[in-house]
Amino acid sequence: MIPLTLGRIAEVTGGVTEDPGVLVTGPVVIDSREAAPGALFVAIKGARVDGHDFAAGTVAAGAAGVLCTRPVGVPCVVVEDVQAALAALASAVVRELPEVTIVGVTGSAGKTSTKDLLAQLTERLGPAIAPAGSFNNEIGHPLTVLRADADTRYLVLELSARNVGHIAYLARIAPPRVGVVLNVGTAHLGVFGGKEQIARAKGELVEALPEDGAAVLNHDDDLVRAMASRTRARVTYFGRSPEADVRAEDETLDARGCASFTLVTPGGRAPVTLRLHGSHAVLNALAAAAAAHELGMAAPDIAAVLSEAEPRSRWRMEVRERPDGVTVINDAYNANPDSVRAAFAALQGIAGDRRKYAVLAALQELGDEADALNEEVAAHAAAQGLEALFIVGEGAEPMLAGAPDAVHVPDVESAAAEISGRLRPGDVVLVKGPRVAGLERVAQSLLEVGQ
Repeated sequence: MIPLTLGRIAEVTGGVTEDPGVLVTGPVVIDSREAAPGALFVAIKGARVDGHDFAAGTVAAGAAGVLCTRPVGVPCVVVEDVQAALAALASAVVRELPEVTIVGVTGSAGKTSTKDLLAQLTERLGPAIAPAGSFNNEIGHPLTVLRADADTRYLVLELSARNVGHIAYLARIAPPRVGVVLNVGTAHLGVFGGKEQIARAKGELVEALPEDGAAVLNHDDDLVRAMASRTRARVTYFGRSPEADVRAEDETLDARGCASFTLVTPGGRAPVTLRLHGSHAVLNALAAAAAAHELGMAAPDIAAVLSEAEPRSRWRMEVRERPDGVTVINDAYNANPDSVRAAFAALQGIAGDRRKYAVLAALQELGDEADALNEEVAAHAAAQGLEALFIVGEGAEPMLAGAPDAVHVPDVESAAAEISGRLRPGDVVLVKGPRVAGLERVAQSLLEVGQ
């Protein structure tokens, strides 16, 4: 973050301080364990833990001060609402950095993987900041923005939506110049009430773009393509469609399930061989390439970075092979019907003619269609030629209706034990489920067994 006094922080957040001259030079953090010298600790009161209880300890560890809602006995700025103050502080810092170009990414699936690719592309252009993992909500978004300083030239931000209006709120904190919309799927369908409402929410990103900005839209998705009418910015389309400005030609998958293709852009073409697994990674790469094209990168440079790019966020198509030859695909960070289908397509590409297993858990936030969609997902899984399909945890009845031969296990520990007893060298296991299911622990247990 750029250096700011507590007095200046109080001014931009509408807070008060008794220590206006104290200078914050370090990071802005919400975890007291990350309080480095010069840091600003943001005291958030959660359901189980109140950050105010750790305020004094962070200053003792070197933090310069605390952003809080009540005096804490150390240098601080007291505000009425910490979340609103954090957003105001991030917005103020962005206004102090006129050389920064902000790129926003949203969509029902693939946001984090695309953001990670874009981070690696923009790093070739200049100093860049991007969130680790999925820091994409009302807390994580401003915290990422506040990592920027006077040297930063690119901010790559992931924007999520729990409902209509959330992306617009995040975009006001850090106004994007380039906005990427990947897709409109069924994630959080129950929260939004329908795909049209999801499209309305995702389109808030392109509505926030300036006239001299760029909207990067998926030509293959009808609801995303229609967002062109909602922006003043120029529009660049990506996708597999021949009409897309940035597209893939001559696409193939190798034995590892990694794609090669010819990247086609308005400025030229170049060969790409991804290190990411699954054909769905191609669309994420095309989205990142289209944004990089808008930032002035040439096609050969984009292709070179994409071919070197590695996954940066955990539990997203992590493919690991045990010493005995068993391959574990850990794609357990989150799941919706669209991403499950993409994961199974990747499984087929990676496994080939080897024996295949899969571990699923009931998908969440699907509203009135939850039972039907879970049944449909399980039926799709059961049709993939698996040796066995395991359904973990509660709410499994619809999945079991879709896949009557599936094995139902009560918890993660039972799943790991049941699968381990069946595996033979060369087998492939896909682990995919919603965040609340914690299925990454199944993947980890399977890898530990093979050590």
